[in-house]
Amino acid sequence: MAATVPPVPRPAQTGDFADARPAAPSGDWLHASPPSPVEAAKMRMRTRLSVLGAALVAAVGLAVSPANPAAAATSTPVIFVHGFIGNGSNWTTALSVFRAGGFTRLYTYDYNWSGSNTISAAGLRDRVNQVKAQTGASRVAIVNHSMGGLVTRYYLEELGGSSSVSHVASIAGANHGTTYAGACLIYASCIEMYPGSLFLLNLSAGDETPGSARYATWYSACDGIIIPYTSTRLDGATNTNVACETHIGFLTNTSVLTQIRQFIAS
Repeated sequence: MAATVPPVPRPAQTGDFADARPAAPSGDWLHASPPSPVEAAKMRMRTRLSVLGAALVAAVGLAVSPANPAAAATSTPVIFVHGFIGNGSNWTTALSVFRAGGFTRLYTYDYNWSGSNTISAAGLRDRVNQVKAQTGASRVAIVNHSMGGLVTRYYLEELGGSSSVSHVASIAGANHGTTYAGACLIYASCIEMYPGSLFLLNLSAGDETPGSARYATWYSACDGIIIPYTSTRLDGATNTNVACETHIGFLTNTSVLTQIRQFIAS
């Protein structure tokens, strides 16, 4: 004989549920009975929790979303330093390439290319300080071409500029001079740029890549102006030998300029 299971006593209902009564059966299977007050309360609670959970997931997702590192990198101010017989307009293509990559703080530095590189370097120091004050940045990046390499080197090595610079990119820089300067020795800048000058000897005695800045150079055997073309290389820098590019051609070589942009953004 099967055991008789005693009925489970129904718990007393209190609060909002005390007076609730189940609906009378309709006898029609098309009309389901409404849920009990307890089940209805559970359904409402599940709905509220689902909505709250979705909101929390969205909020947490926004909170932990990492900042865009590319945006931070491209906010670095970049100062372009021209070379002998040059000016800020030499950087038209470079400025376009950098803007296309998201850089907005772009500046040129114009100086008297016939004067001493020591004076030009002091002017670069002032330009860097001006840009730092204007942007609030603690460091800037420098891109130089030709004799601009010597101006940059003197600023970094002799005027304490390394603490204010994050990246240095030297394009066909006359970093150790060029015999081509023998054609313009009427100018102080060319006297200093000629191999064996006192100016170059003093620079060579120091660290070619001082401070914590990252250094990179681009040079080519087809340069034609920087002689020897390996003069551009710096000890401690990433030195890139470009297959065949002329001294002036570097200024419009979008492939090289894009590499430089990526280097500064790294």
